[in-house]
Amino acid sequence: MKTAMKLELAEARAMVAAALAKAAEIGVSQTVCICDEGGFPLALERMNGARVTGPQIAWNKAFTAAGHKRSTHLFNTPPNGPALPGNEAFGIQWSFEGRFAVFVGGFPIVVDGAVVGGIGLSGGNGEQDIACGLAGLGALRDLLAPAGHQVVVETDIKR
Repeated sequence: MKTAMKLELAEARAMVAAALAKAAEIGVSQTVCICDEGGFPLALERMNGARVTGPQIAWNKAFTAAGHKRSTHLFNTPPNGPALPGNEAFGIQWSFEGRFAVFVGGFPIVVDGAVVGGIGLSGGNGEQDIACGLAGLGALRDLLAPAGHQVVVETDIKR
């Protein structure tokens, strides 16, 4: 048997708060979703004025990042992005009833080397989604650092 860390609601809420604060700072209406390791939402918030499609898109990105253990944009990053035409995962975005997201805005949540969930963002351009995602990951890093845990805070995460 293996002992595994589990992301809890308090941590998810801290990540959402940081991501939304960053969104407000840069002037973009975002939706943020934090999922557990199975891709199920723990927290999902849509800012006032954010698109009504945002919750589903943010959840899809968090689901993909958690389940496939990589940042969603890496699927389409040339030249070796696995979802690019001619590569081994071309068409993967049609998997899981179309829930598999292969564009920027989803990041696995990695604590002490293990993927414990995903964060997905929708509402900004790629740069804005990245900034808000990094803010959420940074908040978890800061929250868990006193207990000696390490959280990956970077854009190109692949585990």
